[in-house]
Amino acid sequence: MNLFGTKRLWRGVHVPEHKEQTAHLPIRRLPFPPLLVVPLSQHAGKPAKAIVREGQEVVRGEPIAEADGFMSVPMHAPATGRVERIAPAPSARGELTMAIYIKPYPSASQEVLYGADQDITQMSPAEVIAAVQATGVVGLGGAAFPTHVKLKPPQGRHIDTVVVNGCECEPYLTTDHRVMVEYPKQVLHGTRVVMRALGVERAIIGVEDNKPDAIAALREANADRPDITIEAVAAKYPQGAEKMLVKVLLGREIPTGGLPADVGLAVFNVATLAQIGDLLPHRQGLIERVVTVTGPAVSKPGNYLIPLGTPLRWVLEQAGCTDQAASIILGGPMMGPAVGSFDIPLTKGVTGVLVMPAKKAETVYPCIHCAACVDVCPLHLDPSHLGLLARKDRYEEMEEIYHLNDCFECACCSYVCPAHIPLVQYFRVAKQMNRERKARA
Repeated sequence: MNLFGTKRLWRGVHVPEHKEQTAHLPIRRLPFPPLLVVPLSQHAGKPAKAIVREGQEVVRGEPIAEADGFMSVPMHAPATGRVERIAPAPSARGELTMAIYIKPYPSASQEVLYGADQDITQMSPAEVIAAVQATGVVGLGGAAFPTHVKLKPPQGRHIDTVVVNGCECEPYLTTDHRVMVEYPKQVLHGTRVVMRALGVERAIIGVEDNKPDAIAALREANADRPDITIEAVAAKYPQGAEKMLVKVLLGREIPTGGLPADVGLAVFNVATLAQIGDLLPHRQGLIERVVTVTGPAVSKPGNYLIPLGTPLRWVLEQAGCTDQAASIILGGPMMGPAVGSFDIPLTKGVTGVLVMPAKKAETVYPCIHCAACVDVCPLHLDPSHLGLLARKDRYEEMEEIYHLNDCFECACCSYVCPAHIPLVQYFRVAKQMNRERKARA
């Protein structure tokens, strides 16, 4: 029985959800680690610039790095303590990036001591955009794109609707689910903030129908606001992808190489708006986020509120990682990258820590031309042919003729391939090779 008038995604795959471990668990705070490592680059765009010095004392919530231009965001102290050093730190991508090392004071209460109330209803759209940038909030669904940049669409683009993504279709992850259940008022407040900044009068929140408690919580909190609607969409991967959600909710198609603004839309993650709704009224900065820590090799799975800059090793110790040879994935198993070090810090874009038992690599067989990958590709690409071109290093042809850049790397093709061909990995390599070629040119 369809209780919510569910809208459906016709392509994609039904993957085992594995959300039962954490979907019912309330958000809990993780203990502060003995050392926090706050990278200056936790977002798309230019890294922030440090405004503190080694040896300086900082209070929780205090700005410690300023934005370097419009396509950048500031950083704030996740804990009251002392700046130990400003030096390179390892990142999930394998490279070193500058970071501020903070040693929290064990005796501090760790209250947020920085901020001041402000009345958003009296602010102009430009002032709202500046205030959102000052919070340091970026897309918390994984992309980490500066949120304030989305509030200033390209010249000539008119936004008529705000779309809020509450699908969370990746297996294992329940971060957004718990945020919607426990903080629906903050989600709705953040939605109204971006509506004000963009000058729009309509917003739609899309939530997969496997989260009836989240749908109910949002609708109850939104009973008096007809300009914001909560829509149920069918639970199918990759329903949470921007292009897919827009198509299902509004029937609009984002053009090749285009943005939601090209079809009059601005799309935001539900956790992103919850942070804006919570931080902006108090002029505070983003210093922590909810992360799902789960997987077969975790003895204490949960949805944890974790200070930004917390080392992965500390998170795994607190959650009870039972397998030292485990595979660690940041995010979900379909799109999340595996990491090779336990010493990287958690950043703004980390939605989950998935701990999977180590397993033997699968044998890759030749393509049998079954077209299973073609049938499931949500963008109607030909992953089989793209894979064959990738094996021959014909990367330019993949981009210029076969629309490689339309692929958002959902991994549906790899998931259904009976020959175990790592198609999405081929596509990532091809994109990187094309970027490097253009940079050289």
